[in-house]
Amino acid sequence: MHIKQIIIQGFKSYKDQTALEPFSPKLNVVVGRNGSGKSNFFWAIRFALNDAYSHMTREERQSLLHEGTGPATLSAFVEVVFDNTDQRFPTGKDEVVLRRTIGLKKDEYALDKKSVTKTEVMSLFETAGFSRSNPYYIVPQGRITALTNAKDAERLQLLKEVAGTRVYEQRRVESLKIMEETDSKRSKIDQLLNYIEERLAELEEEKEELKQYQEQDRERRCLEYTIYSREQSEVNENLEELEEARRNEVDELNQRQSQSNDREGIVTNMERTIRDVKKKVDMLSVEREQIDDDRNEQIKAKAHLELIIKDSEENVSTNLQAKERLTQDLHTLREKIAEKERELDEVSPSFNEALTLETTLKERYEAAELERDTLYSKQGRNAQFRTKAERDAYLRKEIKNVQDTITSQSQQVTQLEQEVVVSRRRLAEIDTGIEETRQHLEDRKQKLTDIDQQILELRRQRNQLDERRRELWRDESKHSASAQTAKEELDRCERILYSSMDRVTGEALRALKRITERLNLQGVYGPLYELFEIDDRYKTAVEVIAGGSLFHVVVDNDDTASRIVEQLNREKCGRLTLMPLNRLKPRIPQYPDARDAVIMVQKLQFDRTFKPAFDQVFGKAIICPSLEIASAYARSHGLNSVTLDGDRADRKGALTGGYMDHRRARLENIKKLKKFRETYAEDERAASRLRDEITKIEQEITRTRDQLAQLDARRKQTMDSREPLMNEINAKLREKSTLEELIARKESSLQSLQGSVRNLTTQLQTYEAELKTPFTKTLTNQEQARLDEVNAAVEELQQQLREASKRRASLESRKTILEIELNTNLRRKRDDAVAQLENASFEGEVGVQLRSRQQELATVEKAIERAARRLEEIEAEMEEQTVTLQEQTQALETARTEQQQERRVLERQRIVVEKYISKKASLLKRKEECIKNIRDLGVLPEEAFEKYQNAPTKTLLKKLHQVNEALKKYSHVNKKAFEQYGNFAKQRDQLEVRKEELDKSAGAIEDLIKNLDQRKDEAIERTFRQVAKYFQEVWSKLVPSGRGELIMLRRADGSSQTQDDNDENGSDQEESSSSTTSKAGRAHSIIDQYTGISISVSFNSPTDEGLRMPQLSGGQKSLVALALIFAIQRCDPAPFYLFDEIDAALDAQYRTAVAAMINELSSSAQFIVTTFRPELLAYADKCYGVTFVNKVSRIQSITRDDALKFVEETAAGAQ
Repeated sequence: MHIKQIIIQGFKSYKDQTALEPFSPKLNVVVGRNGSGKSNFFWAIRFALNDAYSHMTREERQSLLHEGTGPATLSAFVEVVFDNTDQRFPTGKDEVVLRRTIGLKKDEYALDKKSVTKTEVMSLFETAGFSRSNPYYIVPQGRITALTNAKDAERLQLLKEVAGTRVYEQRRVESLKIMEETDSKRSKIDQLLNYIEERLAELEEEKEELKQYQEQDRERRCLEYTIYSREQSEVNENLEELEEARRNEVDELNQRQSQSNDREGIVTNMERTIRDVKKKVDMLSVEREQIDDDRNEQIKAKAHLELIIKDSEENVSTNLQAKERLTQDLHTLREKIAEKERELDEVSPSFNEALTLETTLKERYEAAELERDTLYSKQGRNAQFRTKAERDAYLRKEIKNVQDTITSQSQQVTQLEQEVVVSRRRLAEIDTGIEETRQHLEDRKQKLTDIDQQILELRRQRNQLDERRRELWRDESKHSASAQTAKEELDRCERILYSSMDRVTGEALRALKRITERLNLQGVYGPLYELFEIDDRYKTAVEVIAGGSLFHVVVDNDDTASRIVEQLNREKCGRLTLMPLNRLKPRIPQYPDARDAVIMVQKLQFDRTFKPAFDQVFGKAIICPSLEIASAYARSHGLNSVTLDGDRADRKGALTGGYMDHRRARLENIKKLKKFRETYAEDERAASRLRDEITKIEQEITRTRDQLAQLDARRKQTMDSREPLMNEINAKLREKSTLEELIARKESSLQSLQGSVRNLTTQLQTYEAELKTPFTKTLTNQEQARLDEVNAAVEELQQQLREASKRRASLESRKTILEIELNTNLRRKRDDAVAQLENASFEGEVGVQLRSRQQELATVEKAIERAARRLEEIEAEMEEQTVTLQEQTQALETARTEQQQERRVLERQRIVVEKYISKKASLLKRKEECIKNIRDLGVLPEEAFEKYQNAPTKTLLKKLHQVNEALKKYSHVNKKAFEQYGNFAKQRDQLEVRKEELDKSAGAIEDLIKNLDQRKDEAIERTFRQVAKYFQEVWSKLVPSGRGELIMLRRADGSSQTQDDNDENGSDQEESSSSTTSKAGRAHSIIDQYTGISISVSFNSPTDEGLRMPQLSGGQKSLVALALIFAIQRCDPAPFYLFDEIDAALDAQYRTAVAAMINELSSSAQFIVTTFRPELLAYADKCYGVTFVNKVSRIQSITRDDALKFVEETAAGAQ
């Protein structure tokens, strides 16, 4: 074990906390200039180890605190950290921390951060091997000098301390003191024995006269006992009769009281029932008003809906009539169209045949006419031209013109054909577009149908949600009203509860919840009354035992309790008694094992976590059937016993009981409070849940309304998109009609052009054929014949053509009239009718609105019907509750009247019982007087109990008078002569026994003193031999060429005493013991023959005659003192040593020897040495330097070289 580290703060010159680097377990050297704080560091260690400053005044403690500049230091501490790996300190830890702290008013020790006493610290050091009798493991400045200048007798005293003789001497002094006290007691006993013998002789003479007096006195006591005994018996009989009457009266009173309590409970229940009925009636009234208001609203809504439905039905009816009319018109139109189409179908084939015939005839006519014209032209040209060349030139020119015309007309035919193809393609596109647009209209129609269905469904859902919301509103109102009722009852119960406790406790309990929530305290479990349940039978008993403890608050630990108390004090809101579970350690008593003793705590139902709290309050309580049994158990087992009625027998002897007002019973009120608190919480939760549900339904209603708005917007958008489609269809139909007419015109033109091209082609062929013929002036016969045929044919064809054209024109006119009727009139009307019907289908919003309103109306009618039924139920229930209220009110008035009468009867009975109590008190007083008189008679003779039992009281009184007259003659007699004689005789025997015990004790003390003297002699002689031996060994190492020894001086060796003791030679004489000890013949102890210890040393030769201390120089004396210290330390080794400048006065050669010896000893023990010499530094394992700046010392680890340099500079500065 060794010192590992030292921490200093505020001690003397060490202001700031200074923590040294860990010490070496061997040699540690501390250097520093004078005044830097080396000695203060040394004193700090002594302070912590209690080697100095054991008992300090306030001024002395003040002197140890740092007094530098800056704020005043109010406390200081020194902490020593021990390496305890060898477990010399029995703490079980490898490191032990000892701290000593002082202030102006404190001086404390702490071991491993736990507070300990100074005695415990010293005992710990003694356990680790530090002897109180050997203080030389710490050598401060001055101790070397004191030992150097010590005289032989002082060195002997030092040896005695090292040997531990102080303990022997203390015990010897104590034994001598006891011996003196024993001798004094024996002397006093002898004196008392002489006095008692004299007094016994005097009392012997008074005994005869006293005997006669005692005979008369015995007669008197017999008479008085009989008289008092009879009076006591009479009083007992009266008491029994009175008690029987009182018990009957009390039983009747208790019975009436019980009935009164029952009736009081009935009254309370009636009042609660009346309150409940009134609340229910109020709730029903509120509900009726709400339902009535809802019904009125629904009736208004119904009327409004009926008006809307009526208007909608009229609109729908109008629309239906219009639709029917349109349908009928459409049907008529379709029939007309069908009829016209049939006519057209009949006319068209005839027209086509006529047209074909006309065309054929026209082509034949034109061909014949062209051929005729050609023959006429040829006939004319033959006459027109003179030569063939002229004719051919003309023909070629005509051919060229015809060809040009054919080309031009062919191009026109091609163009018309292309235009007809394009027109027909466009016509197909228009038909496709019309079909597509009509399909879009059908899609819009289907979409509108779907939207209308969705709107109907959403409106139905909205109506259902509205109805559900109204129901939830009513339910929420019920629960809110119920919660309000429960809250009022809860507040009333809390007022009653708080009125049963003192004001400050009530304020604190009200603030407790707020404080707990604000500080977020998890370990606050609440008042005791909230933590258990109890059967109603035991409520009164439990309440009597608990008393104000019901309001004690249970917490988990004292830290939580401290925080609550601190907050209560800060807010000034009352006082509480807190029960920290970690501090409660109740003792469980021994309960009686009997059926008439019920352990109260076993009848409580609570969480086992709180068992210490309930054991603390109820652990010493039992429930008994009667007060007599309760009193018996209270006396025999030290328990608080209580009956079911609340009568209590305290373990300290007090009896309490009587009438209890159950209306103010705390536990009953607490039960109601819990019930209403649960009801309130339940209703609040239900109301909150309903409010949440209402919020969700309102969100759903809002969402449904949003969806309805979106659908309405989509419906309007769809309706708005229908008209462009209808306009598009009409436009395309018009375009189709125009295009069909255009195609017809173009086809007619195409046919004309094609016929013209055919004729031109024929003419071209004719010109080309003529060009090949020879030129003649006249036609050929064939040509002439052909001309005649052609003329005939032309006339015939012309006639046929006129007839065909006429027929064709007639048919065409009929066909055109039919087509115009169909296209411009009937079909347009049909399309307009179809469009109007489609509009009627598209514009079905009125019908949708009608169906929606009809659904709403059905919902409203159902709601009105439900409201009516509920109103009827409420009216019936209110009528029933009103009847109940009247009956309960009447019954309550009757019960209150009976209760008042019963109270008056109870009051009269209580007065009667009190009179019984007064009479009983008077009889008890008489009984006590009789008992006192009998007790004053003293010990009675045997005959007193039977001698006068049958004698009349009058005779007894007469005899008593005679005896009293006779006793007057013995008024001068010492009535206590026998008693005094017996007492003195008894005292004499006791004193003789005591004297014998004191004689034995004196002999034992003498033997103890002899044994102590012997053991002390042995200890001193053994210690001297060891110290002398080790002194020689140490001296031989310090001065190898010298010799040293210790010499024990005795009284017979007075001539051998050294010069330093010459001033005491004349006083060497035997000391006398105490007078008492001399009388006992005790001899002096051998140790008393020793007068001192002398030292003889030589420095040059082991054979030289030694020098005594006065003959040595200062340095030599210091070396001798150090050698003696080392020798003493070897006798009683310590784990570590502290030396403060022990080499200051040594010569250089001896400093080296001392340093070498310390280095040798440091292999088995730790040394902490302060010095300003270099020799010790040569062996140092660790060096520390002390500096002093601004009146503050600091110490830190330095190297050996720095330490040597520091010492050298210090030495140079001193020179």
